[in-house]
Amino acid sequence: MLTLAALQAFVLGVLEGLTEFLPVSSTGHLIIAGDLLNFNGDTATAFKIVIQLGAILAVMWEFRARVLGVVRGLPREPQAQRFALNVLVAFIPAVILGLLLADTIEHWLFNPITVATALIIGGFVMLWAEKRVHTVKAETVDDMTWQLALKVGLAQCLALIPGTSRSGSTIIGGLLFGLSRKAATDFSFFLAMPTMVAATVYSLWKYRDILHLADLPIFAIGFVTTFIVAMLTVRALLKFIASHSYAVFAWYRIAFGLLILATWYFGIIDWSTAQP
Repeated sequence: MLTLAALQAFVLGVLEGLTEFLPVSSTGHLIIAGDLLNFNGDTATAFKIVIQLGAILAVMWEFRARVLGVVRGLPREPQAQRFALNVLVAFIPAVILGLLLADTIEHWLFNPITVATALIIGGFVMLWAEKRVHTVKAETVDDMTWQLALKVGLAQCLALIPGTSRSGSTIIGGLLFGLSRKAATDFSFFLAMPTMVAATVYSLWKYRDILHLADLPIFAIGFVTTFIVAMLTVRALLKFIASHSYAVFAWYRIAFGLLILATWYFGIIDWSTAQP
């Protein structure tokens, strides 16, 4: 029989796998779900770090051929060198701002009301970005310049605000700055690898004192669940964007954000971490 903790781990693993690479904010969903499930505290913090690793490995597995190709080509292939440079350039802004502001943001903004507000605002930005006329400067990630990469990297910094979405900020930023839909989506995945690895390693070091061997079974459930669901989600998203816009995700963000605000305003749900 599943214990409550195991069931919570499974649910949150599914949620992380579904939302990490969709432009709907995995962090925001985990904050809200953790509040609803009463899954907070040190164990929950460590758990969320561990399952994020499952999502990272899923996307790395899906793009393993390209990653290995770039690694092999770095010594002699200009295309591989340019690609690696672009990822590095886009990665740096989030590292700098993350180190400077992460603790402050986590203290003041990690609550359901902030998440709901960011979901709604981000949804309207996505709708606007989809409706405007696109001038494509890069059809594929190999066509990107370092200047375009830097702009996408700056857009990614917005994801430090919970509810904004790392993938959402990079994909929509890419569209606004001249990437095709496919290039923006692909680059978002590639940029996720160093960004999420760095964030996970930093968090594991920062919260190393709350990692306990006794929690391993629960962490394993969440990790494996996240890996499987994230892998399926990445495949589905790549097929979806081939013939659809991101408008459906924008409307979902707006509807979900309004639902959270409504339940808070009318006192239907007592969000324990919510701040007016």
